[in-house]
Amino acid sequence: MRMAVALPVPIFRSDTQADVLAALYLSPASLTIRDLSLRLSIPYPTVHREVLRLVEASIVTEDPRIGNYRYFKPNVESPFNIPLQQLIEISAGPVPTIKALFSGIEGIEWIAIFGSWAHRLLGKEGEIPNDLDLMVVGNPNTRDVNRACLEISKRFGWIVNPTILTSSEWRQDSPFLSQVRSDGLVPVIGQPE
Repeated sequence: MRMAVALPVPIFRSDTQADVLAALYLSPASLTIRDLSLRLSIPYPTVHREVLRLVEASIVTEDPRIGNYRYFKPNVESPFNIPLQQLIEISAGPVPTIKALFSGIEGIEWIAIFGSWAHRLLGKEGEIPNDLDLMVVGNPNTRDVNRACLEISKRFGWIVNPTILTSSEWRQDSPFLSQVRSDGLVPVIGQPE
């Protein structure tokens, strides 16, 4: 079953186009149409049409074939590449996706992104990270947190690493927590204390 993650601003031609662009732009690797179809739970012919439109517009490019498989990725030579990358990170990237998937989980006091995605969102240049580190503070049901993390992994191909702590555990001093605090956090739900 497809879990829809509504974009906060309706700027793309359709939700399907936005989903395909987000999956391609936020994936650490090139994807086949089948990969996209499975990740997004969108029928193959629909994804195929959208990808071919994006290739025709030079927004997406095709890697050399491997056997019968066609792999697609963002066209880094396109003048739209950087603006689209930024727009997609804001509209469909980790922050809105986490908000949509975690907002209904009881017991969460706050969630923040740390690590490589936080560095990127805080303005440090670099490649799309291939994992997502989440600090989840409160007393949520671990199964619910893991289910939401699996959905993010499915959609974007990222490894999602949740660190679940109570408020008192978060306030403790440890080398790990000191490093997380000094490197920077990107609040998603609530505010870190």
